[in-house]
Amino acid sequence: MTLADFAGCWQVARVIADQRAGQTGRFDGQAVLSPLGADRLEYRETGQMRLGDGPVLAASRCYHWQFQGGLVQVAFADGRPFHSFVPGVSGAGTDHICGDDLYRVEYGFSAWPAWTARWQVAGPRKEYALDSRYWR
Repeated sequence: MTLADFAGCWQVARVIADQRAGQTGRFDGQAVLSPLGADRLEYRETGQMRLGDGPVLAASRCYHWQFQGGLVQVAFADGRPFHSFVPGVSGAGTDHICGDDLYRVEYGFSAWPAWTARWQVAGPRKEYALDSRYWR
């Protein structure tokens, strides 16, 4: 898959299972992947999130995707590296360590153009799973 395959607007539905807090949540919104030159995309996600019985909140995040050497290198908006994955290949991306917490991701592309990203986060401060579905 190429940058052009991912560029554009995607619907996002995410289930959040926080084992430590004993609650679930949901995010519903859009992810817009916009070109930032020949080999980069800006991933900008906006929507609404609700955790447990809490209020519905506006939520957003932004990453930069660089297509290089058969990988997508994902960075935070400020340029710090986050993780990488092989576009179009279902399986694990690279792990991300944040302090003592470990973030593990697995991408699924078998139902393309729909795709998934599943994160498992574990450590002394966090224990949750994020299950995201993307579709046009």
